[in-house]
Amino acid sequence: MCDLQKQAEALVKLLSSHKLTIATAESCTGGMAAAAITSVSGASSVFEYGAVTYANRIKEEMLGVSDLSLRTYGAVSEAVACEMAEGVLTRANSDVGISTTGIAGPTGAVAGKPVGTVYIAVSYRGKTEWERLDLLSVCGNDREKIRTQTVLRLFHKTIDMITRYDV
Repeated sequence: MCDLQKQAEALVKLLSSHKLTIATAESCTGGMAAAAITSVSGASSVFEYGAVTYANRIKEEMLGVSDLSLRTYGAVSEAVACEMAEGVLTRANSDVGISTTGIAGPTGAVAGKPVGTVYIAVSYRGKTEWERLDLLSVCGNDREKIRTQTVLRLFHKTIDMITRYDV
């Protein structure tokens, strides 16, 4: 069984045992997090909603990401990742909102944001935590490896955050 499947199973088990629901907002991972969660038997008791929001306009319209954040920091930023996680949590009325935004490559790099630059965010219990991932050195210019590593880190961060705040 691959690491992603194991992490998805661990996340669904944790959410279920805590009677929590989750919603996903994804850009660079294109629904991979939602697909991994829903591949687990029993996911229907925890999974609320998944949004793939590649276009900035959709991030604004569907998730409430601010135009100012997009113009000031760009779609690949801490601010946008946090707003995506908070927005999907609110719109789905779920307990946990998670998000990804980044440059999976092999093209798309911009100044200061090379391929493999990804931001993930988790919103839970009124707190939002984010992390910047620099995956180029780990994954090379391999789009699928970058996407998979992003979802693995996102699930790890989500499990960690739920565990820390539900002591």
